[in-house]
Amino acid sequence: MSELLDNEIKFLPGVGPKRAELLESEAGISTFRDLIYYFPYKYVDKTRFYTVSELDTDMQHVQLRGKIRRFSAEGGGKGKRLTADFYDSTGMVRLVWFKGHKWVLNTYKTDREYIIFGRPTLFSGAFNIVHPEIEEVEKKAARVSSALEAQYSTTEKMKDHFLNSKGVSKLLATVFSQPTLRLAETLPVSITGSMKLMSLADALFRIHFPDSNSDIENARFRLKFEELFYIQLNLLRYKDSRTKNTRGFLFSVVGERLNTFYATRLPFALTGAQKRVIREIRADLGSGHQMNRLLQGDVGSGKTMVALMSMLIGADNGYQSCLMAPTEVLAIQHFNSIGRFIEGIDAEAALLTGSTKKSERARIEKGLLDGSIDILIGTHALIEENVRYSNLGLVIIDEQHRFGVAQRAKLWQKSECPPHVLVMTATPIPRTLAMTLYGDLDVSVIDEMPPGRKPIKTMSFTDADREKVFGFLRRQIEDGRQIYVVYPLIKESETLDYKDLEDGLESMARAFPPPQYCISVVHGRMTSKDKDISMNLFRRGQAQIMVATTVIEVGVDISNASVMVIESAERFGLSQLHQLRGRVGRGADQSYCILMTSHKRSTEASERINTMIATNDGFEIAEADLRMRGPGDLEGTQQSGMAFDLKIADLGRDGQILNLARSRATEILADDPELAGSGNHLLKVNLRRLFGKKYSWSDIS
Repeated sequence: MSELLDNEIKFLPGVGPKRAELLESEAGISTFRDLIYYFPYKYVDKTRFYTVSELDTDMQHVQLRGKIRRFSAEGGGKGKRLTADFYDSTGMVRLVWFKGHKWVLNTYKTDREYIIFGRPTLFSGAFNIVHPEIEEVEKKAARVSSALEAQYSTTEKMKDHFLNSKGVSKLLATVFSQPTLRLAETLPVSITGSMKLMSLADALFRIHFPDSNSDIENARFRLKFEELFYIQLNLLRYKDSRTKNTRGFLFSVVGERLNTFYATRLPFALTGAQKRVIREIRADLGSGHQMNRLLQGDVGSGKTMVALMSMLIGADNGYQSCLMAPTEVLAIQHFNSIGRFIEGIDAEAALLTGSTKKSERARIEKGLLDGSIDILIGTHALIEENVRYSNLGLVIIDEQHRFGVAQRAKLWQKSECPPHVLVMTATPIPRTLAMTLYGDLDVSVIDEMPPGRKPIKTMSFTDADREKVFGFLRRQIEDGRQIYVVYPLIKESETLDYKDLEDGLESMARAFPPPQYCISVVHGRMTSKDKDISMNLFRRGQAQIMVATTVIEVGVDISNASVMVIESAERFGLSQLHQLRGRVGRGADQSYCILMTSHKRSTEASERINTMIATNDGFEIAEADLRMRGPGDLEGTQQSGMAFDLKIADLGRDGQILNLARSRATEILADDPELAGSGNHLLKVNLRRLFGKKYSWSDIS
């Protein structure tokens, strides 16, 4: 590409230091290249001119051509406004400005011909256009423009410095008019020719200045394909290199520990999906190459059992394993359940968290070094410098999206030879997102629930139904069941109109008074000791109701709990709602999820609630979440290994393009794994430009 593209944006005519600072802080634009790759989010059709006589209140936008006859200052104080009478041959419309009066008067003159664009509204029987876009006819004809005008995301600060959508478009026109601009092709002719792709130079120009909808479609396809193609090429090339070159610990035997567990301690028959996944993991562990596998399974599908059996294989081969969880609650849950499972088996497990006492920590550190501890379970405490292992062979990371890549890297580096890595998530990942974030990992899916589980019934209610809900909860308690009530906030917020735990606890105590009922409380600001006391009250059945925040989202497994009540459910994303719902339905009894919402909720919030009611399938919910929110908003995306932010591709909508990009990348690497051929030189150069300066976190994603 042209060296001009790497110039600082302040050197572009019309920008300067102050505007450059604003463009960088508000839009991430620091170079000419950044500006060219700042893509529009929509287009406004300006092929048609209307007349004043055609104006209607149903019109979203209109374009008029005419002259300003006079300006007037009206009102006073905060209501002061500047108006102008704008005429064409059929009538008059009033233009209105509530700020920038001096600039408007200095810029626009009477009896000159202008093109105006804006939304017409009816006020006091006359049509108004507030803060219209205005441009002189001669200037519009002279600048680079198109009938389908691109619209760009801008902020109020940008608009205050005339960097609105039109201002950004003007800067782009200036870039493209630079005589030294050269937009060199970034894909080889073997791809552009066979796929009939628009050239990069044409695509980048037409995405900003299209002449037709066809221009937009062709430019978008070219740019989306390239973006996804290079991500896939990088991931697949890395995976191929790792598979061929990275040796791993050889777990060659299935020995006494696993066989004893399977024969005497397995609490239930494995599902077909669990058996399939264990076979996949055993094949990896016995291959002599490092395992890098992602295990997806819905809440309650039995991932912990798979993890334990994998760690017992490690112990049978003389290697230590560690399991890192994102919260202390989840780490303790894993430790307690794994401890029960391995009673009577020659394998020692230990728990290490931030709350572990100094004497116990010293015992654990000694046991890790002398090899007497086979399995270490804990939180981020596992990655502290003084935690050293004698022979770490397997690393398991649960709910991995909650850990930053740097944290995961520290754990991965605890062994001189790369340990096997298994990352687990109960948040099902849509296929397109998995291919982009985890395209270099092998993927296993537990897509079958243990037998005897009944689907959770999900219902939605508002405050008007609260007494009805309380009556239902009392009946559940009378039947011996327990109940979770989850709030989005601990304390009342001045800015957020959501239910809070403190107020909710008071209302629950009034509806379920002692001594007939006992309520335990768990939230993130409690000490570990107080949390344990409250959790144990509920775990032992002494408390019928647990009032909590999302600290119980993962890691709480109480089979007698049959009802999950989520207050201000419209506040939560789909993934989190599904995780919370997964805390119930773990026994043989029918379980329920009750979503309490405001009677006023947005269209998107209603769609989330309706999706929860319609399905218990985590993968369906994940696809809906991706479609509604996009990958940039999904939990953990920015720290899960995505090489760079997607500029134009949309993983919620561009699955077909992604599949095509991955297919072409696979074909190229099958013929030339090192991209050493002359026909692939361009690919190698661009891979280095895009990814060369970035540390490859893929090892531990």
